Formats: sequence, C-alpha cells, structure tokens
Amino acid sequence: MSTETLTIEKLGMSGDGIARGPFGPVYVSFTLPGETVALAVNRDRGTVMSMSDPSPDRVEPKCRHFGPDGENGACGGCSLQHASDSLYQDFKRQLVVDALKSKALQAEVAPLVLAHPGERRRTVFTARRTEKELLLGYNQAESHHIVSISECPIASPGIVSRLATIRTIASVMAVGAEPFRITVLETLSGLDLAFEGINKMDDRQRRMAVETVLGQKGVARLSLNGEILVEPVKPVIDFGGVSVSPPPGSFTQATKPAEDVMAELVMAHLGKAKRVADLFAGSGTFSLRIARKARVHAVEGEDKALKALDLAARNTQGLKPVTVEKRDLYRRPMMASELKIYDAIVFDPPRAGAEVQTKEIARCGARKIIAVSCNPVTLVRDLRILVDAGYRITSVTPIDQFLWSSHVEVVATLEK
Repeated sequence: MSTETLTIEKLGMSGDGIARGPFGPVYVSFTLPGETVALAVNRDRGTVMSMSDPSPDRVEPKCRHFGPDGENGACGGCSLQHASDSLYQDFKRQLVVDALKSKALQAEVAPLVLAHPGERRRTVFTARRTEKELLLGYNQAESHHIVSISECPIASPGIVSRLATIRTIASVMAVGAEPFRITVLETLSGLDLAFEGINKMDDRQRRMAVETVLGQKGVARLSLNGEILVEPVKPVIDFGGVSVSPPPGSFTQATKPAEDVMAELVMAHLGKAKRVADLFAGSGTFSLRIARKARVHAVEGEDKALKALDLAARNTQGLKPVTVEKRDLYRRPMMASELKIYDAIVFDPPRAGAEVQTKEIARCGARKIIAVSCNPVTLVRDLRILVDAGYRITSVTPIDQFLWSSHVEVVATLEK
C-alpha cells in the first residue's frame, strides 16, 4: 500500500478512471479524466482520499446509493452516474469505435441510442437475511457486500414501487444467512419474481411464500430455481404485437425501448428476405416480429424459452410459418450446408459471442446478416470472420439499455 497523487488520464472499459502510477496503470472508481486525486494505492487499484481538481464533467449522482459516499455503501449497480451526459455518451460510443479498430474493421458507428431513467423492466437483486433485517439490493463492486437499496433510478416505476413487496416475499423465502438472487421482470400482467440460490425450503415455507404472494398486489408469478411455486396470472410480454409468456428467469432484453430499436434495425435490414434463420432466438424477441414478413427458423438451446416461442407463434394469427429447433449452438453449430437455404441470418448470442457458429455463417452465402451483441469485444471478433469471408459491414449502431454502466448493446448489419 502506498500514497500517490495522480491525474486521471482516461476512462477504462469498465468505467474506472485510469492514472499512470510509478509501476503501471492505476484504476480508480468514481473518477473522471483530468482530475487530480490523492490515492491510497494497492497494486493496480486506487482509493480516492481527496480530490483537488474536479472535472467540469462531474455531475451530482442521481441516486443516494451511488459512489463511495452512497447510503449503505457504494452500490455496484452503476459506475458512471457522476459523469455528464456528453462524456458518458461519448464513452459508450467510443467503446464500439475502439473495438472495431482493434480488429482493423472499417465501419461508421452511428450515434448512441440513448437510455433514460426508469426504463429497466428487468433487474437482478441480491438478497440475504441478517440478524436485524433482510438486505435487498446490489453487490458492491468487486465485493460480496450487499448495498440494501431504497430507490433505483434505472429500474421501472413498476419495480421500484414494489420494492417493499419484493422484500416481504424475500423475507419469507430466505433460509439461513446465505445470499440469493432475485430476477425481477416487469411484465404486462405484473412482476415475475424468479428466486435462485435457495436450496432448503421446507413445505411450510413454500406454503407461506405462496400465501404471501396471493396476499400481495402486482405479482404475476413466483418461482424458485426454475420451479413455479405460484402463478396468480400468467406473465406476458409483447414482442411486436405477439404475446409471449417467458419461462421463469429467462433472458429478455433489459428495456423495452432498446428492444424496439434493435427490432427496427433488424427488420429494416431484412428487407424483402423470404426465409430467415434466427440463431440464439430465446423466447422470440426477433423471430416473432420477423414472422410478420417472412418464414422463420428459430434455433435456441434453452428448451423452455423455445417452447414459449413456439406456443406464442401457434396462438397468433397472421404469421408466416415459424419452425423451431432446440440446439446448443456452441456444441453443435448449424452448418453452412444447413444455412444455405436462408436469405438472411440473425444471431444474438450471449456475451461470449459465437465464434464457431460465425465461421459456418461466413461459409453459407446468405445475402444479409444481422449480428446483435452485448459485448463489443466478442462482436468484432465475429465480424472480422464475416468480413474476411467477403461480407461488408453496412451499419453499426450502439444502443444504451444498461444506463450508467459500462455495458453497451450493438446491432451490426452486413451484406455479401
């Protein structure tokens, strides 16, 4: 441990300020470029002791739980509430610009599609029972300490207004002092609460949990480790006019506005394509919209999500044929010979990207490709494969649905 006075030179990929220390870079949370700070330095991490020259881009955080002076500790849900809108937006777009440059890809990056407070319909809380109370909130960055929250400006009003309800249910569900996770999805019919990490609930506790949910308003479903405990009303979300009931805790885009923008970009690029393959299709975010215009083959490795997609397609009139296939695209990617019948391919993999699958896409000859990703680093790796195979990037659009974090969604379109 040492004490240093350093100047922050830039923001790193995770949103931390980076200063040049005597032995290499020092990463400092909650700082901005140009700020001179006195730091307690431990290896490559610095903790601010005092600041002599705050940046003109420093603004007052929107949440009482943010930052080193936050109530109950520094909430790890956000990392950039202290940055001005212009600095923050430039930082997010630059993440995509820099990623493309790292693979020598030539493409114009569109302006960042903005996110706004109160748009997050899906969030994941951590909870734990203590001797005094039930903690419900987010883990402090790089820590197991739970910052118990009383507000969350990124989450939808429908979630924030029911924090007390979620706490009440979590208090009944909690077993011992072990932490557990609660994925909260605001649906059109109420909150879908998916608890994970609780393994020893007895029948009495289960009955109490069910009774508690039935005594609350605004909760559509309660599940534990994927098992539905009670479902007063089926949770429903809307994918372009198609009603879908997703399985407990399944993936959905974090905000509806971002999802709609992504879908608009996908649909615009598909144009008059008649046969489309949607890989890593989930519960049908894109497939069910595409089916308004074209035949779709939806491929997904998670069985329950695929069944939700299939049921929604079967129960919706006016769609083109939708076929589904359960397949782990990491272990068994669709081969070029299987993909060659499609005019266009959409793929939206997890953060790890889809390197092996992309190599098959590159060989299939589809005229149009749309790549959707929440990780610019793995996205550009996959785009490089496609460009090397003769595809041309026609657009790259960064989309902010993870407000005040260092995460950015990207939609890239390509043509043969």
